Amino acid sequence: MSITPQQPIGTGFSAASTADEVLDGVDLTGRTAIVTGGYSGIGIETVRSLRNAGADVIVPARDKTRAAKAIGDIDGVEFAELDLADPLSIDAFAEAFAASGRALHMLVNSAGIMAVPLHRDDRGYESHFATNHLGHFQLTARLWPALIRVGGARIAVVSSWGHRQSDIVWDDVHFERREYQPMLGYGQSKTANNLFAVELDRRGRSQGVRAFALHPGSIITPLARHTSTEALMKMGVIDENGEPVIDPSRNMKTPQQGAATSVLCAASPLLDGLGGVYCENGDIAPFVEADETTDTARRSASCAKSARSPTVSCRTR
Repeated sequence: MSITPQQPIGTGFSAASTADEVLDGVDLTGRTAIVTGGYSGIGIETVRSLRNAGADVIVPARDKTRAAKAIGDIDGVEFAELDLADPLSIDAFAEAFAASGRALHMLVNSAGIMAVPLHRDDRGYESHFATNHLGHFQLTARLWPALIRVGGARIAVVSSWGHRQSDIVWDDVHFERREYQPMLGYGQSKTANNLFAVELDRRGRSQGVRAFALHPGSIITPLARHTSTEALMKMGVIDENGEPVIDPSRNMKTPQQGAATSVLCAASPLLDGLGGVYCENGDIAPFVEADETTDTARRSASCAKSARSPTVSCRTR
C-alpha cells in the first residue's frame, strides 16, 4: 500500500460539520468500537454517533457507574473498568476483551488530561505523557490481535493543535530536571500521539489496520477543568456570561462538531485505504510548513506562553 499524502481529499465536510452528518448513511451494524473517554466531552458525541450508525460501543472508565450516568441517554452502550494510568488495569481490560472472542473494528483513543498540576504515576512518569500517550500505547498493543482479526480495522488517535507547543524532550520527558509547565507536558504528549499514529499505520497497514491522528477543534469540555474562567475569557473561548463561543470558522466548535473528525477517522468509508495522516475539520489536514503561521498556531503559541502559570491553560481540544 502506498503512503497517504498529507493533503485534503475533498470529503465535502468542514469545521461546521457534525459527527452525525459525517456518518449519515453509514451502516456500522455488526461492528465493534472501543472509545476511551467516551463518557465526557467529544467522547460522548463520538459514542452517540457510532451508536446511531449501528455500532456496538464499549466505553472503558475508571468509574463505570459515573460513566453510565453521564451517557445514560445513549442506549446499548457497554461499560468496562479501565484506568489508563494503571498498566495492570489496562492489561486486565484487554485480557477480558480478548477472552470475549470479539474482533475490534474501531479503536478511538479519545481520553486525555490537559494542563494538570505536576503529578507522577507509580513509575515516576509525568501524568500527561503517562495517560495521554503511554496508556493508549499499551492499550492499543494489547488489543492488537483483535484489531488485525478484522482485516480493515481503524484506530483514531485524538490529538490536538497543542502538539505545536512542544516536541518530545527525550532527555527529560518527565520534567525531572527542567521547570514543569503544564501545557508543555500536554504538548509533548500530543506530539507523541501524532507520531504514534504514523508508526501504527506503518506497522499495521499490511495487516489491514489503518491509523489516523486528529485535531477535533477548540471545544469547551471538562478537559478544561484546570483552566480558570478568567483565562478562558482572555483566550476568547467563553463569553462574558461564561458560555462557550461557537465559531467553526475559527475552529471553535460544539462537541458534536468536534466529534466529526473522530468518527471520520474511525468509520467513514471516505478514508478507506488511507492512513498515517493528521486530520482536522472533517478531512485530511493540509500540509503546513514549520514556519507557516495561522490563527490557530498563533493562539497555541500565545497559550503556551501563558501556561507558565499552572492555573492558566489553553483549550485546544
